[in-house]
Amino acid sequence: MRHGWPVKVGPENGDGAPVLLPVETALDRGARSDHLLISAARAETLKLTNQKPAADGHSPVLMRCSDPLTVGAALPVADPALDMVNPLKGPFLAEPLEWMTAAKVAMELARIAGILPAFLVDPDPSGEPVALKSVDLAAWADPANLMIATRAHLPIAAEEDAEIVVFRSPGDMREHVALVLGERSMDKAPLVRLHSECLTGDIFGSLKCDCGPQLDAALAAMSAEAAQGGWGMLLYMRQEGRGIGLVNKLRAYRLQDEGFDTLEANRRLGLPEEARDFPLAARMLDLLGVKAVRLMTNNPEKVAALEAAGVTVSERVPHQLPANPHNTRYLDTKRDKAGHLLT
Repeated sequence: MRHGWPVKVGPENGDGAPVLLPVETALDRGARSDHLLISAARAETLKLTNQKPAADGHSPVLMRCSDPLTVGAALPVADPALDMVNPLKGPFLAEPLEWMTAAKVAMELARIAGILPAFLVDPDPSGEPVALKSVDLAAWADPANLMIATRAHLPIAAEEDAEIVVFRSPGDMREHVALVLGERSMDKAPLVRLHSECLTGDIFGSLKCDCGPQLDAALAAMSAEAAQGGWGMLLYMRQEGRGIGLVNKLRAYRLQDEGFDTLEANRRLGLPEEARDFPLAARMLDLLGVKAVRLMTNNPEKVAALEAAGVTVSERVPHQLPANPHNTRYLDTKRDKAGHLLT
């Protein structure tokens, strides 16, 4: 999908979805179709959810256009960040979707690829599609596939006695990392932080979120633990933008500039509010022989996810940092809508 290739998702017998061409990345910009597969959230914005085939408000929607759209013409229809400059769209008609399982898999694959969840359906020309089964997605996401690739001593500013452990799985280009600070001891539960990658916050010091300060404060706390005979572990998860990818995160930022909060912006893009893979973190802990942790988090979902995956969370350690004028609304949204334990 990132290469713009057409895909065909179906079960073992080969029946299933038609050829789907990702609107955002399609190599053939002249390909056209009179049908688009879009997310439920996008269908709502385009006023389709009052039509019976799109009435549930949660499932992907098969949309018929009055005239065939090229890939270039379909992009403003698919991308809500372009609504302000392309306000007039339609008329469109929602049609029954007979291949819902395949459609949902296509939406999830788009999220993993970090592209807009929108596809031309049976485009002309269609090209030779990549074929996959619906069950392939579950196999790709299985945490059991994750393994330790390598490890090394890595002195860092927060702690000279640190070790870096790198994890990866076949078919996934993202490497996840654990930083171990202090002397490992199975008699003591380590202080652990699950930190999702945030290029803008971790590297550039963005003030729109609290990611960079949380990262620095977590490493400082783990270094203090090591100085007192304990140890800590930071799991750096390559799940940018809560799992929607860097480009889509920045699209969400653009929508936030128009007045939407962070969760509303994700929904408007047709993407999940939360798409991080916390069981993957549990697998990393298991590979490192860690059965119990003191978890630095304000997010009860992290605690529940680790415990559901077999990790004992012996203590939740609050990890709240002061707000700034640029991230106050973001933190309020995490507290009021996402259930984070913030004061």
